[in-house]
Amino acid sequence: MPEIIDPIEQRDPQLREAELFERLPRLLERVMTHAPGWAQRLDGIDPTSVTSRSILARLPVLRKSELKELQTANPPFAGLVIGGPESWSRIFVSPGPIYEPMAQTSDPGRGRRALRAAGFLAGDIVINAFAYHLTPGGFILDEAARAHGCVVIPGGTGNGDVQVEAIAHLRPVGYLGTPDFLKVLIDKAAALGRDIGSLRRALVSGGALYPTLRQEYATHGIRVQQCYATAEAGIIAYESEAREGMIVEEDVIVEIVRPGTGEPVDDGEVGEVVVTNFDPVYPMIRLATGDLSAVLPGLSPCGRTNMRIRGWVGRADQSTKVKGLFVTPQQIAEIARKHPQLGRLRLVVGRESEQDTAVLKAECAEPSSELAAAILATFRSVTRVRCEVILVAPATLPADGLVIADERQQQRSLS
Repeated sequence: MPEIIDPIEQRDPQLREAELFERLPRLLERVMTHAPGWAQRLDGIDPTSVTSRSILARLPVLRKSELKELQTANPPFAGLVIGGPESWSRIFVSPGPIYEPMAQTSDPGRGRRALRAAGFLAGDIVINAFAYHLTPGGFILDEAARAHGCVVIPGGTGNGDVQVEAIAHLRPVGYLGTPDFLKVLIDKAAALGRDIGSLRRALVSGGALYPTLRQEYATHGIRVQQCYATAEAGIIAYESEAREGMIVEEDVIVEIVRPGTGEPVDDGEVGEVVVTNFDPVYPMIRLATGDLSAVLPGLSPCGRTNMRIRGWVGRADQSTKVKGLFVTPQQIAEIARKHPQLGRLRLVVGRESEQDTAVLKAECAEPSSELAAAILATFRSVTRVRCEVILVAPATLPADGLVIADERQQQRSLS
């Protein structure tokens, strides 16, 4: 079945970029006027000046891990919300706990394009197995499916026997949910002798879709594609039929930055996903998701022209305890700022003779013993941990997003 592509998804990339950064200053003016938490975070910034990615990169990042602390200090939403309850439809409680309001708009999580790319059509009956209890996943896809013209069976999580019976009786063509739960339903249907062969397409998220699992679903006649979303930012990117990376949603700006910083990395280099969206109630300005990905060069063969990312490749929160003290990517970034002549840095943590070891590898074009000693002193000052410093040639450390490589995990798994 050929994909139906919205013309807006086929815009000239430069035109899309210009339109996004024409909208962004207006968003910043609005949040700084109507959301005191954002006004405080963006104090001193001229919103009309933020007209490019390079200028956007100067704004502070909001780490997802900060939200709980901010909301505790300033309940309920840390002043990051525009308007009051009259403009909200629901309030969610995500793990943390972190509280998120949902706007009273059609498709508030921006999932229609992801559904369309996965082959969902108006009039499809779909079963939604994302959680509806407190967390937003179920409602983000429920609202998107209904805005797309689908009829939704609100399955939620669990109750596999009941969901299998509902599928066998109501004959939905689509599945929404985590990758693994679809396998649970298929296996349960086989055990119960029920026919759920009406399922022909699926949009999954919230877990890894391994190639072998995707292929197994294909043997059951189910075309499965993925989308990438967070509770705070909604749908960020999604697969098309080409399955060459994930295409960034039209109404978000995605940056890939060096973990622990807000500094963009080169295209192709793994870094942390940072998202800015235009939600009318709960906008995010440079939300650092904690997820690692990378920009894929070029355009998708499907015809969509927006930026593509590789999808989820790991977590950016690489904080680890070394010799009884926590070391974080932010601390490594601070060391890098204090020594601007360095390139990439990587702290390698290991274990020898039942003791932790720490080696800081730093790219440097002009190494010297004096520089190594200065970096060592900075490291001890910032982290209070002793380490060895090794200066290596530029562009020799892997561009895989790792700032702290804890090799003790490998050592434990081999023991």
